[in-house]
Amino acid sequence: MDGVHDLGGKEGFGRINRSHEDKPFHGDHDARAYGLSVSLRAERPYPIDWFRHVRELIDPVDYLTRPYFDSWLQTSLALAIDKGALTLEEVTGHKSPGPIPDNAKPLTREDVHKIVVTPPCFEQSTDTPAAFRVGETVVTAARGHSGHTRLPAYVRNAKGVIHAHRGAHPLPDAEARGEQIAEHLYTVEFRAADVFEEVANNDLIYLDLWESYLATA
Repeated sequence: MDGVHDLGGKEGFGRINRSHEDKPFHGDHDARAYGLSVSLRAERPYPIDWFRHVRELIDPVDYLTRPYFDSWLQTSLALAIDKGALTLEEVTGHKSPGPIPDNAKPLTREDVHKIVVTPPCFEQSTDTPAAFRVGETVVTAARGHSGHTRLPAYVRNAKGVIHAHRGAHPLPDAEARGEQIAEHLYTVEFRAADVFEEVANNDLIYLDLWESYLATA
């Protein structure tokens, strides 16, 4: 999405605090929010890009002024309410209006850990041949659009080289709208100096980008 939620980040917010990079969470509250989100995902399956789209609907000021995993928790609760697993009254009242059903099976710590460490496979089949080959120079789309996208703003209208072809995967832009479109996915290599004018080294940036984000250079 073209806004504060852009997955590549936005300029003007100062340097990123990297002092905690050796730790996955800032504190126990973050870990609990993440665990709850994973638990709800297991009980009420939904496309990952729908989760991202709902998260991007959070008011920009609210999004920028709350901790990262707060937005995860807020999104998970919104999804649970939307699916009928919870009600707004239950969430705001801090208690369930009735007893837990006898057939309910709460997830254990081990169940959640298994979900986290088991990588999902999103690859799909398609009869459409890949439009690009490894080593080919491509250029990314110059503009975004309303709704969810996985093409970050900082790499728009940039030249790169196809590093690898990853098969066909669900197009995030469509899946966030409830549509299933399998599209070829590529790892694209960019020179950091071509993307950021202040860079003066030979660093490379690798992004996984869908075919509709790309064109022949």
